[in-house]
Amino acid sequence: MTESAGPNSSNSPDRAVDPPAPQQGPRASTAPLNITYVDLYLHKPSVAAVFAVFYLLIFLVCMVGNGIVCFVVLRSRNMRTVTNIFILNLAISDMLVGIFCMPTTLIDNIITGWPFGSIVCKLSGMVQGISVSASVFTLVAIAVDRFRCIVYPFKQKITVGISKLIIVLIWVLAVSIMCPSGLMLQVTKEHSVRIRTGRNDDASRPFYWCRENWPTQQMRKVYTTVLFANIFLAPLALIVIMYARIGFTLFKTTLPSSGGSGSDGGGGGGGGRPAAADRRQTTSGKKKRRAIKMLLVVALLFVVSWLPLWTLMMLSDYASLSAHQHRVINIYAYPLSHWLAFFGSSVNPIIYGFFNDNFHRGFQAAFKFQLCSAVMERHRTISLRLPGNAGPRGNQQPPPGFSGLASRPGGRVEVAEEGQCSSQDERCASVSREEHDEHDLVIEGPVKVSQV
Repeated sequence: MTESAGPNSSNSPDRAVDPPAPQQGPRASTAPLNITYVDLYLHKPSVAAVFAVFYLLIFLVCMVGNGIVCFVVLRSRNMRTVTNIFILNLAISDMLVGIFCMPTTLIDNIITGWPFGSIVCKLSGMVQGISVSASVFTLVAIAVDRFRCIVYPFKQKITVGISKLIIVLIWVLAVSIMCPSGLMLQVTKEHSVRIRTGRNDDASRPFYWCRENWPTQQMRKVYTTVLFANIFLAPLALIVIMYARIGFTLFKTTLPSSGGSGSDGGGGGGGGRPAAADRRQTTSGKKKRRAIKMLLVVALLFVVSWLPLWTLMMLSDYASLSAHQHRVINIYAYPLSHWLAFFGSSVNPIIYGFFNDNFHRGFQAAFKFQLCSAVMERHRTISLRLPGNAGPRGNQQPPPGFSGLASRPGGRVEVAEEGQCSSQDERCASVSREEHDEHDLVIEGPVKVSQV
């Protein structure tokens, strides 16, 4: 997460303990002067190609998914609710993870040594660690926001202004917790190892790696433990506890009985009310199951995406591993665990955004509005070019058959104004409609508090 997160570096929090130098490449030989020569590539071309394809796919998903979330929230003021602002911050931090983590991690998992220099080592390492920390802290903020809204619905809600202050605090904490890593990061030359660039040992270059150069191994262990507690263990505990409470609250929540409503309505109108109540009960049950499933997915995704990486980090720092075990972990296990962590960052917008009906409406409104504007501008241009419309007379009626007319049932015809569309096509749908109950709040965030 800081610097290059691969077999050649010590990353924090996704840093690997530096493997023994003779184990860096598939083939290693020792010269008489105690210099170990290692191959430039850590894997066969077929394995490296598989790594590249999988990392490229997850990179594209991360950029496209998070980019769409950012566009939808920033495009419409109606989308700038408290929960959506947190989701926007999550998307930005996850995009930074994709930009600064994925390319350097892929290269570091394929070749031996650090090829980018000292400035990139420090800059890339700091941005990686900060963006990942901000992403995790934002997940906790989203959980807290939903917890307050569902479990304590009548308490004062977080406002948009407070949510922005929370986001500032998130980034300050992320920078603070990664400062020690940034201070310790440096490019180190390994004098006893050289990298082959040809078929024999005569063609070689020096071996460099980007790592945290701690004064003692004990200090490194302490810092790894602090990161593990603050970036994984504590956030996981908070997310699980709060989502468990939310799920329990949704499970025990029931709609008011509608038996008395039917009898009060009299003979004519009482017959339809029980059926409507049944439909509402069925809809509520579906929303409840959907919300609980989403909570389970969120918690499981966090565990699956980050637990393997943190397990490897703790093993690397605390376990007594052999040279062969170090080689297997750094060359094969770390690339897979990094990919899982990046996968979590990539699908976050799918869970928090695309499963959100509010985002559905915002996405449709944003893109249909642009389509609508383009179509209506073209229609206006055509109408100005028609005979009798060349002058500046604004009261001209469009000719019959003009495609800008919107037919209505009963023969009534309406003309769509510039920048608008007919309500029948719903190309300029508003996102202002906020129909939430306590189940929708889990997915869409608090806009108004319904009775529980």
